[in-house]
Amino acid sequence: MEAELVPLPLVLMYHSVQEYDSDPYQVTVRPERFGRQLRWLAARGLRGVSMTELMEARRGGRGAGLVGLTFDDGYADFVTEVVPALERHGFTATVFVVAGSLGGWNSWDDPAPRKTLMTAADVRRAAAAGMEIGSHSLSHLRLTKVGDGELFDEVRRSRLLLTEITGTTISGFCYPYGDAGAREIRAVEDTGYDYACAVHPSPLDGRHAVPRTFIGDRDTAPRLLAKLARHRLRAGRAAR
Repeated sequence: MEAELVPLPLVLMYHSVQEYDSDPYQVTVRPERFGRQLRWLAARGLRGVSMTELMEARRGGRGAGLVGLTFDDGYADFVTEVVPALERHGFTATVFVVAGSLGGWNSWDDPAPRKTLMTAADVRRAAAAGMEIGSHSLSHLRLTKVGDGELFDEVRRSRLLLTEITGTTISGFCYPYGDAGAREIRAVEDTGYDYACAVHPSPLDGRHAVPRTFIGDRDTAPRLLAKLARHRLRAGRAAR
């Protein structure tokens, strides 16, 4: 494991923030709950930041008190709900966008309720607000199930599209479903991404498979405290 990831950084994995009636995959957090979660972090002296800021701070030995905030899939509510809430606390975050589905909907969750995805204009708006844009592939496929050529497209073309939209180099990648092995990690690294996010629990580690802690609507203060304690336990084991 690379030195800057010991102990493991605390990275929280969100998806969508909005009011909802049905959420079979538990990917949605109500705005009121999300606000409480951000206040919980701030009250403990923790500041939510984008992955690039977190990784750079850790390289420079300035990572204490920083928590990575990530949002998968690139839902439109990232702009309408998440960004304003983050700005109230002086936080930033990384949103991982499915580059080939901009302006569409979460077809990979069908038949779950449809959620609108960010448009290219939304991506630029989020970037202008100081949020990091990362790639969540081109089509939200399970990358371990596709051939080498399709894997190349999912990893490289998504980066090119988002670079064109934002006018900046895309540094981060997030594996759809957390589905990654040695081949997928190598493809992401060879494409030039500085880091990539996986999920907890995972047998993978290192800069291109950074583990994350899932956060949902049921995560009240006691559950957040338990997840923080669990992370510290894992980090302590990883540092040995």
